[in-house]
Amino acid sequence: MKTSIQVNEQEIDNWLRWLSDYGRSEEGGVTRLLYDESWAEAQTALKDRMEQIGLSARFDGVGNLFGRLEGTESGNAILTGSHVDTVVNGGIYDGGFGIIASLLAVGYLFEKYGKPKKTIEVVSLCEEEGSRFPLAFWGSGSITGKYQKDESLLLFDSANISMSKALNNISFIPDSDNLLRKDIDCFIELHIEQGAVLEKEQKSIGLVSHIVGQRRFTIKVTGESNHAGTTPMPYRKDSLHIASQLIVHALDKASTINSLVATAGSITASPNVPNVIPNEVVFTLDVRHHDEEIIQQYCENIFNYFKEIGAQKGAAVEIDQWLDVKPVEMNKELTRIAEEVVKENELSYKTMTSGAGHDAQVFGTYCKTVLLFVPSVNGISHSPLEYTNKHDLKNGVTVLIELLHKLAY
Repeated sequence: MKTSIQVNEQEIDNWLRWLSDYGRSEEGGVTRLLYDESWAEAQTALKDRMEQIGLSARFDGVGNLFGRLEGTESGNAILTGSHVDTVVNGGIYDGGFGIIASLLAVGYLFEKYGKPKKTIEVVSLCEEEGSRFPLAFWGSGSITGKYQKDESLLLFDSANISMSKALNNISFIPDSDNLLRKDIDCFIELHIEQGAVLEKEQKSIGLVSHIVGQRRFTIKVTGESNHAGTTPMPYRKDSLHIASQLIVHALDKASTINSLVATAGSITASPNVPNVIPNEVVFTLDVRHHDEEIIQQYCENIFNYFKEIGAQKGAAVEIDQWLDVKPVEMNKELTRIAEEVVKENELSYKTMTSGAGHDAQVFGTYCKTVLLFVPSVNGISHSPLEYTNKHDLKNGVTVLIELLHKLAY
């Protein structure tokens, strides 16, 4: 039977737009990069909100924010939430919805039922996107032991600011290396789909069975600068021409493999002037699939090709891998309980694979984890045009409330 829970659609929207004010861009999107001013303001404001609804709030040593509702029984905590950082000029729902939904859900449960049996913590993870420093999942990776603080803080952003310096500029983050959490029972993440499958198939909720693996690379092609007018084509070591061949080959090859996707999202040329043959080109490659073996075979094949072309053209091709996240299966029992909740609420749903990476992917190798989706209009994300209908947001929050009630009360 349908739930008696009455979730206020407008309240969800109001909270989301409140959070999006921190880092609002001129285009209507949001830019909150790890440890920048907007990020710091958002985390501080969220801490205040947590305390207002009765949670005990604290930051850890890298800026993850936890709001704790203590249970009446001893034991590990149920963790729910998402990431507060965004891509440059991103949307207001990616990450932010998972945090707001968790705060609303826990606030509702506390007000209606009082303290839970099992402790619940809402988390606003400091970083997931990898938009400022060449590192993704810094928040969840710190909590689960994937990353070590002393090593990661040596990284630099595009302005040559170290992560260590950026972190030290945030006064409210405590000086602590005690990041690893050994008291987490499970992690629940509610997120927008960031794709068009649920909308096209007219489903209200996505139950994620697997999250794809991701590998990200920076490829540098070093050729030789020369005069654009006096150097015949056969004599050139044109790094941009070579890089374009490599990119076309990688993307064409990806299109022949079912469910595999590859993206060359960033490219820079040097010296980057109209009448000089570029001597150096740097581009990125992002590869994703839910089967690790398929990712491995694809990467081996294309990188062998890269080296062959480099040798033929007399250019150096350097491949630097800076992200390797394995495909992860979500916890079957938690997903089954979530499916029960969805059915009890008479909501349409789809069991699906996530093509985007999420913090649930990191937690999924560490503790029981479930990932739930709500639809994205036109499948648009990482854009100011990112949007989810209020009714779909409401359905997601309702499912989260019911799931937390089953697990904690």
